[in-house]
Amino acid sequence: MITVVGTGTGAAASDDVLAGAELVVGGRRHLDAARLPETAERVVLGPLAPALDTIGEYLAKDRPVLVLASGDPGFFGIVRVLAERFGPERLDVRPGVSSVAAAFARIGLPWDDAVVVSAHGRELRTAVNVCRAQAKTAVLTGPGAGPAELGAALRDAARVLVVASGLGSDAERVERVTPAEAAARDWGTAVNVVLCLDETRALGPVRTVAGPGERPAGWALEEAEFAHRDSMITKFEVRALALARLGPRPGDLVWDVGAGSGSVAVECARLGAAVTAVEKTADGVERVRANAVAHGVDVRVVRGSAPEALAELAETPDAVFVGGGGRELPAIVGACARRARRTVVVAMAALDRVPAAREALTSVGYTCDGVLLQSSRLAPLPGDVTRLAATNPVFLLWGVRPPAAVEEGVAQ
Repeated sequence: MITVVGTGTGAAASDDVLAGAELVVGGRRHLDAARLPETAERVVLGPLAPALDTIGEYLAKDRPVLVLASGDPGFFGIVRVLAERFGPERLDVRPGVSSVAAAFARIGLPWDDAVVVSAHGRELRTAVNVCRAQAKTAVLTGPGAGPAELGAALRDAARVLVVASGLGSDAERVERVTPAEAAARDWGTAVNVVLCLDETRALGPVRTVAGPGERPAGWALEEAEFAHRDSMITKFEVRALALARLGPRPGDLVWDVGAGSGSVAVECARLGAAVTAVEKTADGVERVRANAVAHGVDVRVVRGSAPEALAELAETPDAVFVGGGGRELPAIVGACARRARRTVVVAMAALDRVPAAREALTSVGYTCDGVLLQSSRLAPLPGDVTRLAATNPVFLLWGVRPPAAVEEGVAQ
């Protein structure tokens, strides 16, 4: 049997568990803090494979094993690895308080509406995108993905970072800082978790389901749901297919280039993605912001003309929607295609621009497809009758980067 004990945030392994252990596995600070039997073999966790092999040797001889971990080891912890290797039936898990629960408790906030994302041994960009999109996020940090790196990536976001270090120890610190302040400091190795908060929305409504906000009941909203100028808005039929091809999801970053009213940007944000909207006109920028506020989502709006404005965006998008462009369209699509990790979707009213846009996608290795969307909506007539009113046809083109190219990280 493997006894897994969560420690470090107010919990400790009991004397009876410690006394019976013949092999004790854990981080150095956990081993140093525990009163271990003199006869017990100690394995300091570094690379997991050798430790798992040693655990296997003890289990094969029916000898008791103790694993010491931080907080709740079943929450982004070692329980997953042990269960996969040895089977859950061989585990006796005794959780402590998770670092996420402890950090929220220290600042007096509930966390049933928080999103938890791990940056430990994973890409930081996912955590950054979740922080941009959500009002309350907890980030489990790791080497190269700590408060400084997170703060540097969120300098332009209206967020406060709460950095919790040494939770449950005499050296415990819980500090509120701006992203810029976080980026300027060396935080050492004692950080447990970073909370990223939009403090204006830190106390959300009562929840029934924990985690991120409720998923939208539908998408491709009616045009009347958005402020727009002279019907200059991506129609809901086009938006429906564009969203299906973009595939926005939590942890993604989507660009909406030539955003106009920002209807695509807002819908991507409603589906959980972080979104940057690029719009060249001042009134368009304000319209995008107003629509984002009206729908309760965060959309970063950058004023500028593509493709030049795209060079100022440091981040790498997962998906890009191009909804304008005029004569510059091929250059815009090409710039977006070189940056996107997964897909680029282009909406065009002018059919003669399709070949150049398609060439801009295929020339950098995308597979490309498209469709001409022509729809007719029901429209009432006098006399209680109905006719079909045609909307303007729109060509929707989409390019998809081959999966192997995404895995190799060629999308930079």
